Amino acid sequence: MSEDAQDVVLIVEDEPSILMVLADYLSGEGYRVLQAENGEQAFRILATKPHLDLMITDFRLPGGISGVQIAEPAVKLRPELKVIFISGFPAEIVESNSPIARKAPILAKPFKLEDLQSKIESLLS
Repeated sequence: MSEDAQDVVLIVEDEPSILMVLADYLSGEGYRVLQAENGEQAFRILATKPHLDLMITDFRLPGGISGVQIAEPAVKLRPELKVIFISGFPAEIVESNSPIARKAPILAKPFKLEDLQSKIESLLS
């Protein structure tokens, strides 16, 4: 990924240290990174940012909303939006029986940043 890339990535993660590591890593890889710590912030970004290429979202989030519950309406509004789920409980994503959960990649925490980059590259290519 070149330094002048304009792929925009929204990271939805409630753990500040994980959010910081992911944002720093992806920024360093040339992505424009937007951050949300919960569903409310994610929906605000989705409503106000005209262009997003990818959303990386945790499954378990505060406020009783899951990453799947954010991803489903986001993809309905933006069919071109790609999604990657990250979770310490990946089985819960699969068990949600969501159509988006059946197609989107799921990375079990902890994962290697290189594995995340590989998933991103395959989705955005």
